[in-house]
Amino acid sequence: MEKFQKILVPLDGSECAENVIPMVESLAKELKANIALLRVAYAYTFPGVDSTEAELKVVREAEEYLAEVEDRLKAKGLKTSSHVRYGNDAEEILDHAAQKDIDLIAMTTHGRSGVKRFLLGSVAEKVLRYSPKPIFLVRCA
Repeated sequence: MEKFQKILVPLDGSECAENVIPMVESLAKELKANIALLRVAYAYTFPGVDSTEAELKVVREAEEYLAEVEDRLKAKGLKTSSHVRYGNDAEEILDHAAQKDIDLIAMTTHGRSGVKRFLLGSVAEKVLRYSPKPIFLVRCA
């Protein structure tokens, strides 16, 4: 059996995304694995407007959010780190997993299909489709 030493948990700040955390906690305890939290930030701005302030704001908010989640996990005795990246969700998740020697990506999916998935896109589907790493998907309640 493959040894999972680093589990990547991409979070977007929603309750839905955090549904995977209890399962990752159990898995990390059982495998004595490290948890790497990741939040991909992106600021939508109007063309021609300096986006620097908006970018800094979303990155700062992402760091604060992850610090809270990281503290909760560390309080339970889990080895946890957090990382913020800026850009396209799926691309940044895949790039981070490749660069940081991640063994498993654990995330939630809304389970949308058909037109909703086409219109809204699916980060989980893109990660699942293009990742060479194993994926642990949990459907959002």
